[in-house]
Amino acid sequence: MRESARSTGALAAILGAGAGIVLALGAGKWFARTTAPELFDGTGTSVAFGIVSGAVALTAALTAWKLHDQPPPDTPLHRTTRLSAIALCTALALGPVLYLLMSLPGRNCPSYRTGCEYIPGSGPALTACAATLALAGWTTYRVRTTRADRRRADERERLRRLRKKGKGKSRRVG
Repeated sequence: MRESARSTGALAAILGAGAGIVLALGAGKWFARTTAPELFDGTGTSVAFGIVSGAVALTAALTAWKLHDQPPPDTPLHRTTRLSAIALCTALALGPVLYLLMSLPGRNCPSYRTGCEYIPGSGPALTACAATLALAGWTTYRVRTTRADRRRADERERLRRLRKKGKGKSRRVG
């Protein structure tokens, strides 16, 4: 009896979560399709919005990455706060990109139907966002790897100098 109640509860939770996700995606699509025409109205505003969206998404993703790389916290409150901050940064990283994707018409949505028309500026905004993410992301990657390579080279040099003096890892213990 308990197992059937447990499996029924799990099934209800899965169905509820699925319905919540579908509802959230539908509401997000409606919000994006309603507000995007006013947002992309002026000359160059769509490209500027795309660049700002890319910068916000990259900054939030890097912040989430930095928070995730920290050592695990000791207290449950600190752990909960850290996980909440990571979830918020991840949502901030995905939000602008999903907004731009949702402002595009659907694949099986004919342009003569209401809500399916092309919104002028949504393509250039998405392109500017992708270009900003690619360029700034690649630059950030190069800076981080160069710094890490430099740190490793400095450490090798330090160990080499210690071994030369007979104080490094290769000295005889005794």
